[in-house]
Amino acid sequence: MKSLNRVEISRSALIHNFQVCRRLAGSAALMPLVKADGYGHGMIDCARIFADQGAAAFGVAEAVEGLRLREAGITQPILVLAGVIPQTLPLIVEAHLTPVVLDPSILAELSRLAGAQGTAIGLHLKLDAGMGRQGVLPADFLDLARAVEADPHLRLDGVMAHFPLADNRQSTNSTEVLQTFLATTAALADVVPGKCCLHLANSGGLFYVAGARLDMVRPGIALYGYYPDGHAGRAAAPPPLLQPAMRFSTRIIQVRQVPAGSGLGYWHLFTTSRPSTIAVLAVGYEDGYLRSLSNRAEVLIGGQRAPVVGRISMNLTLVDVTDLPEVQVGDEAVLLGRQGEEEITADEVAGWMETISYEVLCLFGNLNEREMVD
Repeated sequence: MKSLNRVEISRSALIHNFQVCRRLAGSAALMPLVKADGYGHGMIDCARIFADQGAAAFGVAEAVEGLRLREAGITQPILVLAGVIPQTLPLIVEAHLTPVVLDPSILAELSRLAGAQGTAIGLHLKLDAGMGRQGVLPADFLDLARAVEADPHLRLDGVMAHFPLADNRQSTNSTEVLQTFLATTAALADVVPGKCCLHLANSGGLFYVAGARLDMVRPGIALYGYYPDGHAGRAAAPPPLLQPAMRFSTRIIQVRQVPAGSGLGYWHLFTTSRPSTIAVLAVGYEDGYLRSLSNRAEVLIGGQRAPVVGRISMNLTLVDVTDLPEVQVGDEAVLLGRQGEEEITADEVAGWMETISYEVLCLFGNLNEREMVD
């Protein structure tokens, strides 16, 4: 028996978005980010689709995510982007994952494990070119690169950094980060024999920062159909536009007639001003439909918008359908996505939640049953 709440993931939208990123990337390779269970879209399904489309590598946050991809048959390089600790190194070596190294502290143990297996481990270094979160500072970068190259069991395959403001097209920060990255890595030719993969561009870098594509790009949110700067990005984007891949729906489990002056739900945060028809939906904050949406969100029923009224509870949400044609128990209510000619986007839900589309997609996708559809 399936849940009344249903998250549908569109395979065709994922493929479309990959191809949009592919065209923008030019000659740069694509490394889709599939961390956080594919931003709520299903890591394994998404990775298989992107692999079929020509993904060169994949990015995850933790080693255990990389292991899941390997067990699912993904053979491309898998970068563990959030860094590694001694406890995860054996798994990284055994599963042939690519560690992203933040500082020298991990090198000796990584070398020992690689030597025990009689192999050399390829790794990427993370340079803090202005993000201010993780990585080696520019002044210490070459020393770390030399330490890797001097170790017979380690191999420097790439260098990465991250943009903090790539979704703000008015900021000069991204240009400064790019310049710092290029200036710092320019000396690698004297340290590393052969080509070292340089990558910096996330979705914002790919779409908005000239010169940031380098050898590889790391699209995340764009693959799932959303622009890094939300509505503004979509409004300014030339065709073909990205296509949101996720749709979240539930069902009406009761339709009630209530008089004017009725308080609804916990704390009576909403009181009817007229005789009203209220639809009760089988969804709540357990399903990622957060309390912050109370008295703010809208849903689609019969292709028309209807406001959420009263406090959203753990498993139930109330919607005022007084102005809609006849509504019945069992009717579909769309919380995210398209119904008829109307659409509610993750950017719109994020505005009601006072957050960003990334969080909305992770909440809805990771807390509900998912189904891949065409």
